[in-house]
Amino acid sequence: MTPPSTLGGATVLVTGGHGFLGRVVCRHLEAVGAYVTAPTHADLELRDPTAVQRGFHAVQPDVVVHLAARVGGIGANQRKPATFWRDNLLMGVNVLDASHVVGARRVVVLGTVCSYPKHPPAPFREDALWDGYPEETNAPYGIAKRALWTGLASYAAEFGLASAYLLPANLYGPDDDFDLERSHVIPAMIRKCEAARLAGVPEVLLWGTGRPTREFLFVEDAADAIVRAATKVNDPTPINVGTGHEISMETLAHRVAAITDFTGVLRWDPRRPDGQPRRVLDTSRARDRLGWTATTSLDDGLAKTVAWYRTSKWAAADEAARQPTDPFV
Repeated sequence: MTPPSTLGGATVLVTGGHGFLGRVVCRHLEAVGAYVTAPTHADLELRDPTAVQRGFHAVQPDVVVHLAARVGGIGANQRKPATFWRDNLLMGVNVLDASHVVGARRVVVLGTVCSYPKHPPAPFREDALWDGYPEETNAPYGIAKRALWTGLASYAAEFGLASAYLLPANLYGPDDDFDLERSHVIPAMIRKCEAARLAGVPEVLLWGTGRPTREFLFVEDAADAIVRAATKVNDPTPINVGTGHEISMETLAHRVAAITDFTGVLRWDPRRPDGQPRRVLDTSRARDRLGWTATTSLDDGLAKTVAWYRTSKWAAADEAARQPTDPFV
C-alpha cells in the first residue's frame, strides 16, 4: 500500500502511548491532525501474538508507532537480563507482524543507543551498528532492539512494508520515571540531589567513576523526530536521533547539583558499573532525512525537568518520608 504523505486524518496506533515518551508523541501527532489510539497494557498485551492481532484488526491503523519497551537503568538490566531480552523481542515481533497482516502503510520502530557496540568510533555512525557486541550490562536489551531492525528490513524486502527505525540518545524530561530502582541517570541524579538538599544531607552517592560520557535528548525534541519519521520515512535505514553533544557523568552531576541548589559533596562509588565508556551520535542522517535537529539545550531541559519534579508525586513522597510521625495521632 502507498504510505501516507501526511498524517492529517490518518489513524495512528501508538504502542507505549501512556509512557514517558509516548504521551508526548501522542500530543505531537494530534497536533498535526492524526487520529491517535494508544491502548494501555491492560487493553493490549503486546507479548501475546493473538491479542496483538485482534487489537490491530480492531483499529485498522494507517501508521503504527512502536514505542512500548521494557526499559530501565544499569541495575535493572543487570537484575533481569532475560526479561529485558524476551519482552522487547516479543513485543516488537508481534507488533511488526500484526502491522503487516492488517495492511498498515508505515511502521516506525524506536531502537536504542544501547544496541551499538561497546567501542565504536565516536561519534557513532549508523553503519557501525553491527560492528561488535554491545556493552555487557545492557546487551540483552540492546540485542533485542537491534534484532527489530532486521525484522523491519526483512518485512520491507519481502512484503514492501514502509518503515522507519530511529536510534535515540538517552531521553530525559518532565514526567520521567524517578523511581530509583528503575530510573535512568538524569532522574536518579535529580531525585538524589533534591532529597539531599531538602534533608540537609551533606553528600550524594552516585554510581561508577563519573568518567563515562553520554548524550541526552529532551523528550519534546525526540517526539518531533518521531512524528517526522512517521510522516515521511519509508525504509528502515537506521537514523540516529540526538544532539551530537556528549557530557561526562561527573560534569552532568555538577550541572544537576547546581540546578537543584545542592551544595554538598558528590561522591562516586567505583564498585558500581559505569556502563558503556562513551556515547555520542553522528546526527547528520537525521538532518538529511528528517529535516530535524534538536533545539533544547541540556541546561534548559534540566531546568524544565527539575521544575516539573518539584511538583511531582516523587517529590511529595520524599517530603512525606521526612516528616516526623506523631505517635498520638
